[in-house]
Amino acid sequence: MNVVVCVKQIPDPAAPASLDASTRNLLREGKLILDDSDSYGVEMGLQLAEQAGGGEVTLVSMAPGGETSGLRTALAMGAAKAILVSDDALVGSDALSTAKVLAKAIERAQPDLILAATESTDGYTGTMPVQMAELLGLPSITFAKKVSVSEGSVRVERQTEAGFDEVQCSLPAVVTVTAGVVEPRYPSFKGIMAAKSKPLEQLTVSDLGLSADQVGTAGARQEVTDVSDAEERKGGEIVVDEGDAHENILRFLEQLKLI
Repeated sequence: MNVVVCVKQIPDPAAPASLDASTRNLLREGKLILDDSDSYGVEMGLQLAEQAGGGEVTLVSMAPGGETSGLRTALAMGAAKAILVSDDALVGSDALSTAKVLAKAIERAQPDLILAATESTDGYTGTMPVQMAELLGLPSITFAKKVSVSEGSVRVERQTEAGFDEVQCSLPAVVTVTAGVVEPRYPSFKGIMAAKSKPLEQLTVSDLGLSADQVGTAGARQEVTDVSDAEERKGGEIVVDEGDAHENILRFLEQLKLI
């Protein structure tokens, strides 16, 4: 079974974020790391390939400057190879442009199953995977908390506010997984060393048959118009229990319309 996992390489969340002064987009310079949310998809892909008794996991990513640090981490976990799309024309791409690029790269891999996180931790649109599925002409299942594959179909427990729904569709398909669907493995020293020699194909926009006006700022349908600091957290209210603390708490919950 051949699985493609979409992985995003992002600026280290522990470091201060910087925005481009003209576009207000997040600057993605220097070393990028594997998005934590994508490590669940990598692990899920590895487990499904192992359970199928054969196949491999291919990583697909889009990043500036030919950056591969995050991809090497996923390769060290056990993925067989990677496809990186890196091109200056991609700067300023929105979710739809990213979906177009990744869809073209995925077509080259011809997978049985495509996995992605529900959303990236530096974008939070949550729209890219389903846009990509539509462009590929494939069914999609989102918010998977459990995934199994058998006899040409994928079965998913899809997380909802009330529990989960059991959903099944034929392969190939796109499935987005939630954090906690599996426990990602840590790359071993052997895996880290092996990752250095694993195949990593680097492509440009033209290699995918796309033009510069379809991606990047030129092709973006979204625009960041304003950025402001998050509101500072206000101090809480201290309730002194003089026998009526429960009444104060009930009034507080009623104000929040929680009861």
